[in-house]
Amino acid sequence: MGFEIEYNNRARVPESGAIIARWIQAAEAFRLAHPPETLAYGPGAREVMDLFLPPGVARPPVALFFHGGYWQALDGRAVSHMAAGLLAQGVAVAIPSYDLCPEVPLARIVAQAEAAARALHARMGRPALAMGHSAGGHLAAMLLTRLPSEVVAAALPISGLFWLEPLVGTSINDKLGLDEATARGLSPALLPSPGRPLHAVVGGAESDEFLRQTREFAALWGGSHEALPGLNHFTVLAPLEDPAHPLTQRAARLAWHAGAGLTEA
Repeated sequence: MGFEIEYNNRARVPESGAIIARWIQAAEAFRLAHPPETLAYGPGAREVMDLFLPPGVARPPVALFFHGGYWQALDGRAVSHMAAGLLAQGVAVAIPSYDLCPEVPLARIVAQAEAAARALHARMGRPALAMGHSAGGHLAAMLLTRLPSEVVAAALPISGLFWLEPLVGTSINDKLGLDEATARGLSPALLPSPGRPLHAVVGGAESDEFLRQTREFAALWGGSHEALPGLNHFTVLAPLEDPAHPLTQRAARLAWHAGAGLTEA
């Protein structure tokens, strides 16, 4: 029961449904105001990403942002507006969709994330900053350790999951179907540190387990971390809409440094 309480974020945040509904409305409005390029990274219906290009920037740095939903809900178009702050900072932002569990196993989603990153690199020709929220934070971390630095040079996971074993006994695993061995094999924290820039973010009002995972994972991989005061698992994304917010500015610096082939930001 303890892990269920710690990891079931929709139960922890009763207004989460209303927050997500607002995301979808804001994302649609953002796409209308900033029509993206559609980039396929595979043959499947969900193997596509929206690529938002900053106007007037000839060779922009690149961020790749993966949506959350515990690998079993939502798609990239639910969070299009999270590109707003970075786009205003001159950073191109790609937001993929991917298949969902239980239709595909989690290992397949990780492979799709890798394919998306490679397709983005082929399109843009620059190393990317991998970002993501919740399940997307897990994917961002996986990319940092599984892909070469010329494809993904840095990562900024937000409210990410880096040890998956705690999910095995929870209702979240009903659709994931993980056993302990599979969960360990798909846990970024149990993979070798890539030795690249990492900044892990979590909401200060999140559960003790999310706070712990963020703090301990950043330390394990030699990165930095921060807990944003007063923000829960869903409101933690709000800063990305603001180009002046320190989190957006930090992400922009990471993306610019990644694109320039630098190792610090």
